[in-house]
Amino acid sequence: MSISVKEASGITTDRSTPDYLDQLEAEAIYIMREVAGQFERPALLFSGGKDSITLVHLAQKAFAPGKIPFPLVHVDTGHNFIEAIEYRDELAEKIGAKLVVRYVEDTIKAKGLKEQTGKNASRNWLQTFTLLDTIEEFEFDACIGGARRDEEKARAKERIFSFRDEFGQWDPKRQRPELWNLFNGRIQKGENVRVFPISNWTELDVWAYLKREGIALPSIYFAHERELILRDGKLLNNTPVIAPDPEDQIVRRQVRFRTVGDMTCTAAVESHAATLDEVIAEIAISRISERGETRIDDQQTEAAMEDRKKGGYF
Repeated sequence: MSISVKEASGITTDRSTPDYLDQLEAEAIYIMREVAGQFERPALLFSGGKDSITLVHLAQKAFAPGKIPFPLVHVDTGHNFIEAIEYRDELAEKIGAKLVVRYVEDTIKAKGLKEQTGKNASRNWLQTFTLLDTIEEFEFDACIGGARRDEEKARAKERIFSFRDEFGQWDPKRQRPELWNLFNGRIQKGENVRVFPISNWTELDVWAYLKREGIALPSIYFAHERELILRDGKLLNNTPVIAPDPEDQIVRRQVRFRTVGDMTCTAAVESHAATLDEVIAEIAISRISERGETRIDDQQTEAAMEDRKKGGYF
């Protein structure tokens, strides 16, 4: 008789209990092991951000004392924060993980893709082409990622095992039921699954877990003074990769970043939170999701994220 992960580990994910982080951790580890058991060529998509850092830590626990049995894969737009890139390289070397990096710049040249121009131009949407090419190159059949259901409303439509067709496209109507937390990883050649082990976590859960586990993070997540571009009320990193606009202002502010995506579409938030405890306290009273507050590309249309996901975006 089959039993669910909740029955197997006592998971209730009740945040009123002191051990709820143990419950979330147990669920994520169970999912990681399911991926290793059901798929031949999985990969963990890693950006150097807090969610993917959490995934790497969970994977280490899932497969200890051995090494993580799949590579870390990063699609680099060329416009990433240097703090995240340095952390990515240092962590991969420290834990002895294979690191696969593929560059959007190379995809643009190889496929003759046209980049966006003008205000708020970004390579972020072009990551899809590089990701799909990387999946095809290595024949990955499962890609583990750090998406959470509280990030953005399109994320909430995902299953934990989120099916993609042979073109890498996502159709919410074709998602499989996950009754009793039983995950169906059966796919045909060319198809793949995106797996989200921390789907049931919130941003606050991630930070609480990082604190409990004593996990170091890139300094960009904590308050520091930085020169920024003030554009339409958003604070963007002052970098040559952002096209100047006549209405932009150059300012210096005390800020931190809630998420560390492509610099061209990732805004900072004004903050004096310089420690984990201060960040946790700040997030606890926030009423805006991290993507809702800081990701400019998600705000271009109401269905921006869902449209990109349908085209193969992570």
